[in-house]
Amino acid sequence: MDLFGDRIRALVEPSYSGDWGDYVSLAERLHEKADKEGFDLLLIDTGDRIEGNGLYDASDPKGIYTRDIVKEQHIDVICTGNHELYKKASSENEYLHTVPNFKGNYLASNLDILDPDTGERVPLAPRFKKFTTKNQGIRIIAFGFLFDFTGNANNTIVEAVEKTIQQKWFLEAIHDREVDLFLVAGHVLLDSPEFNAIFKTIRQVQWDTPIQFFGGHTHVRDYIKYDAKAYGLESGRYMETVGFMSITGLSTGGKAKTQRLAAPNFARRYIDNNLYSYYQHTSLNETTFPTPHGRNVSAMIASARKDLKLDHAFGCAPKSLWTNRAPFPHENSIFTWLQEQVLPDMITDPDRKDVPRLVFVNTGGIRFDIFNGPFTIDTTYTVSPFTSGFRYIKDVPYAVAKRLSRILNQEVPQLFDIPFDLAARMPVSEMTHQSAIHTSNQQQDYSLLINQQIQIPLTRQENENKHDLTPGYTTHDHLGTDGDDTIHSPITFYRVPNVFETRIAFPTTYSSRSEKQGDRDPETVDLVYIDFVESYILLALKFLGTGYEAGDTRVYMEGTSLTDVISG
Repeated sequence: MDLFGDRIRALVEPSYSGDWGDYVSLAERLHEKADKEGFDLLLIDTGDRIEGNGLYDASDPKGIYTRDIVKEQHIDVICTGNHELYKKASSENEYLHTVPNFKGNYLASNLDILDPDTGERVPLAPRFKKFTTKNQGIRIIAFGFLFDFTGNANNTIVEAVEKTIQQKWFLEAIHDREVDLFLVAGHVLLDSPEFNAIFKTIRQVQWDTPIQFFGGHTHVRDYIKYDAKAYGLESGRYMETVGFMSITGLSTGGKAKTQRLAAPNFARRYIDNNLYSYYQHTSLNETTFPTPHGRNVSAMIASARKDLKLDHAFGCAPKSLWTNRAPFPHENSIFTWLQEQVLPDMITDPDRKDVPRLVFVNTGGIRFDIFNGPFTIDTTYTVSPFTSGFRYIKDVPYAVAKRLSRILNQEVPQLFDIPFDLAARMPVSEMTHQSAIHTSNQQQDYSLLINQQIQIPLTRQENENKHDLTPGYTTHDHLGTDGDDTIHSPITFYRVPNVFETRIAFPTTYSSRSEKQGDRDPETVDLVYIDFVESYILLALKFLGTGYEAGDTRVYMEGTSLTDVISG
């Protein structure tokens, strides 16, 4: 996540230029307003707080700066994302540092960890909590879930949601009649089997108690209705959006008791993360908005960036390169740039440099765009934060290897589930696990424009101030087009494949991406790939009739990650 501000991006996309210190100031100013007017304000965090920025990824050990910065914000309910669990070290950091930093507010309803000192299996954090809001006395029972994730390191255990919600502690919690609202935070798709199961289970016991879901993982702005008293909100990606959910008409059983409305009013707003939005919602300005605490947090960020030399420039990007704002292949696509200009020069093992090789990289390994201007240390981690290295299988028949791309991109009938993180994802709504990848009915054109119903301008008047609008979110979520706080001109997004391939050291009549330019094919190739996709490479090879197994794979370019390749 880009929690801490990217200076280059702030210049190119000022709509998303706020940093964590600005967010701290916003929360404190809104708390002041809520206390004055007698309302309650809760802050919810649904995970994926690590990876994707230099402040986290450039430190050694990772996260020593960010955990101290993040804890400066008061968060009322916080849970885990999948990114915190890929590595043993990062999950232990959550357990040893982040959970204590948010003691009582960090919830792990379906997540256990092996205690690093005792080896005992224990909950990462409390399963749920019950609390009463200070101003209105709203009694809330809150949970913190993770989707049914299986890619975690072996020191953590993610319990299937369907199994968790049948356990005694959960059933006892939802049978509590002294509750005004169930709050379910989760790193979970809103319209998912997991959230739907939780909703149905609560409704079997409490048929009319309001439920508010907060989702994550899919990187979109979205809003969904489960029934008249249950809604869900997801607030985008990379701290581009502060999602604001308003619920009025709840009963307030914790203080002077008031009866809830027959149907409480739920409303959402997607606020762009920038100071101008913050000024608007606090009725303050650049002088009166920042709090001393917020200023101090921004100063912490600036100091940490200086310590890590994040603004050190490797060079200058002559133009912007896009993950989803350009089709693939295209001269403005970051994947075409990697395919044609970076990988052919960088993916070389000295011991096998003359062997033809077919290199596969998943587009999901590239997390963000490269903007025209300085290419810095911070840029490197924003674009490719992961530590995945390269592996290979030697001397694979080319007749087999050349068929892998179509299988991994699901241009043939689906053979196996592709993980949601394999492909680069678009920040647009109405995406599901299935539509985020290429299924058989999407097989022909990777430059396919996302369905126009997904990107609809907030204003239907053709010429009204259209030249004054800045490009940005024009959200069409499950419940309409009235959620965006700021009106923007729409941005076109394109689907990209799950993986792309590069041909290196092929006969000279081949290009890096062509299939049939030569008179002859190499008999065999080294099949090189990012280690994140190894299980899917092996599954595809098995489908193609080979007997390759994990024992046939070897490290390629030992110690080199995709991040290293991009930074040169």
